[in-house]
Amino acid sequence: MVFKINISSSDGKTYKFELDNEGLEGMKLGEKLEGKEILPALDGYEFIIAGASDISGFPALKFAEGVGLSKHLLSFEKGMRKRPKYLGKRKRSLNKPKGLRLRKSVRGNTLSSATTQINLKTIKVGPKKLSEVFEAQNKEKTPKPNRASKRHDKKNAPKAE
Repeated sequence: MVFKINISSSDGKTYKFELDNEGLEGMKLGEKLEGKEILPALDGYEFIIAGASDISGFPALKFAEGVGLSKHLLSFEKGMRKRPKYLGKRKRSLNKPKGLRLRKSVRGNTLSSATTQINLKTIKVGPKKLSEVFEAQNKEKTPKPNRASKRHDKKNAPKAE
């Protein structure tokens, strides 16, 4: 099964990659994970499984035991929007009504073949920086030119004769 792995570092950056590893199945949220189990380049790192979600986007929550989907009564937390959809858009001050609880579908806390995305949090840093391991993701984004400046350049451009 191919997992989409998101590794968050202490400096606030997230590094993403895909991994085909059967060894992660059966692990639970909150368990510690050695870096070399994921990639050999991450030797010395230690991670904790912070979250996961399945192919439909249902989040995995710590208190939901097992691997399947289950419905739980949630107050405002993971897996819950600020307002129920049936209430529609309202004023900003009413986005989180007091005492709002809704029954939502959530995935169990055990990773399985239905899990698509796994979020990892860095606990122990290894000898190599994450930015060195994932060099392809370190490219600085070039800013897109402003639309107004494009129009301005066309007006003032010299005419071809």
